[in-house]
Amino acid sequence: MTTVPVPIPSRTQFVQEAIKHRILTGQLTPGQPLVETELAESFGVSKTPVREALKTLAGTGLVVMNQYKGVTVRTVDADMAREVYDVRLLLEPEALRRTVRARASLDAAGEALARADAAADAAERSLANREFHRALYLPCGNPLLGRMLDEVRDQAALVSAVAWAAAPSWRREAAEHREILRFALAGDGEGAANALHAHIASFVERAFPRDGADDALR
Repeated sequence: MTTVPVPIPSRTQFVQEAIKHRILTGQLTPGQPLVETELAESFGVSKTPVREALKTLAGTGLVVMNQYKGVTVRTVDADMAREVYDVRLLLEPEALRRTVRARASLDAAGEALARADAAADAAERSLANREFHRALYLPCGNPLLGRMLDEVRDQAALVSAVAWAAAPSWRREAAEHREILRFALAGDGEGAANALHAHIASFVERAFPRDGADDALR
């Protein structure tokens, strides 16, 4: 039987998703060097798809490319976390408000909550939580707003992964998720948006308090 070679774009996508998964599950830690030759050997590909994957990940903010230091996993500090969460605070509650106003289906959000509750580990739980938030903002009726929130989605996941590693708080966040969804299912867009705003704001303040401990999670 003849083996059909996998196209380079497909290899690039595979490597990109694999590296992203390792970053967001803590297998690759903030500040860790990402060496093309080592990654290529690990994934059984040439350096070309690895190089292209790293460029894409740099564009999403998960890795940093430096002329002298090479490529590293992005370091999470208080400034970075607050910048990402500030964008979420500005955009995500309004997107949810519009989703509720449009009476869009929230079945996907409910399913994501169930997956988070049944998750076997932090990686599965993190993925389900990301899907929950996306299911709230994506049906908002403004594709550009959805894409803007998608752009910070991976960086927000990196922040939460680092914060959870230092101080797991997923049980509290799960309860807040259920409250947000309760408001949304009841058709209370304002209540849902306010609950979501409080949820996002309280997380970043707990993980990165403004009390001189800004570097605690570096």
